[in-house]
Amino acid sequence: MRKLIVMTVALGVAAGACSSGGASTATKPPAAKAKTVSDPAKVAAAPSAGCADASYTAGETKQTLAVDGAERWWYRHVPLSTDGSAKIRPTPLVMDLHGYSEGADVHRQMSGLGAFGDAHGFVTVIPQGQGPVARWDTTLGGKDLTFLGKVLDATERQLCIDTNRVYVTGLSNGAFMTSAMACQYSNRIAAVAPVAGVRNIKGCKPTRPVPIVAFHGTADGFVSYDGGLGQKALDLPAPDGSGKKLRDTLTPAQINAQRNPNDSIPNIMGAWAKRNGCKGGDTETPVTADVTKLTWTCPPSGATELYRVTGGGHAWPGSSFSAAVESVVGHTTMSISADEIMWKFFVAHPLTRSGS
Repeated sequence: MRKLIVMTVALGVAAGACSSGGASTATKPPAAKAKTVSDPAKVAAAPSAGCADASYTAGETKQTLAVDGAERWWYRHVPLSTDGSAKIRPTPLVMDLHGYSEGADVHRQMSGLGAFGDAHGFVTVIPQGQGPVARWDTTLGGKDLTFLGKVLDATERQLCIDTNRVYVTGLSNGAFMTSAMACQYSNRIAAVAPVAGVRNIKGCKPTRPVPIVAFHGTADGFVSYDGGLGQKALDLPAPDGSGKKLRDTLTPAQINAQRNPNDSIPNIMGAWAKRNGCKGGDTETPVTADVTKLTWTCPPSGATELYRVTGGGHAWPGSSFSAAVESVVGHTTMSISADEIMWKFFVAHPLTRSGS
């Protein structure tokens, strides 16, 4: 378990360098058209195919499917209704993505979104990445994005999902992948919440603004707030499972190339703000003694927010599991809850389609 905990971190070289690619083969709903939503609660639910036969059981199960001849899997956590039965009305869905080499087993403890979903009424899916060192390849049009699209497809067939309220979050390399999901699946992802790893994906051309709320610590030793990989990331295991460290697989020039101030978190969020139709620079608002909220002047359909944690590490704000491994990930603020903030943000930003 100690080895698993040590790996709750990001990779920015093999899994985070992104390029454009072909379209996924996953089924996609009609393209959404960005529009102002005065009252998100009035956006009607869009029932998935599974609503026609909602006979599933609540609780957590392991799901599998074959992608390109390989078996892939994920955890599916279905909430209970107040009478103890599975919810059969159209239910929001949150996809929760683990960090580099962290894996789904550890990450479900890190985020705690399964239990949080029980209390707030949403389904959670926690997929497992690929390879001997579990990771996500964020290449647009690549196998991992195709897999995640198929996870959404399968969940919408199996359960009664509100396809106007499908959201994605993730930690570290999972935050990289969250950013990629917003690019490739902008017509079906209502909003995203990357934690400790938002990225400006190369070739990202969403079909609509994608509301985004991000979280990042200024003392993150793995994904630097000021840009590029931190030194701790270079001590991560190489993705091939050889037992080497990441730094052993890179040339000095490749290592230096990772330290790019243009990839600072504020700059990346500024790029998302521009993509979302926002104007001007960011405005800072104190939230707690160690947390500041950065916002841009955006249309409601493209809200862009960053919670900056002063002295925060490579951590999930408000997570007791994250706080328990401070020696590995750095300081975890408990003055805010990422789960609570992202869920409030998600609720306020359903997907709106033409005619909605």
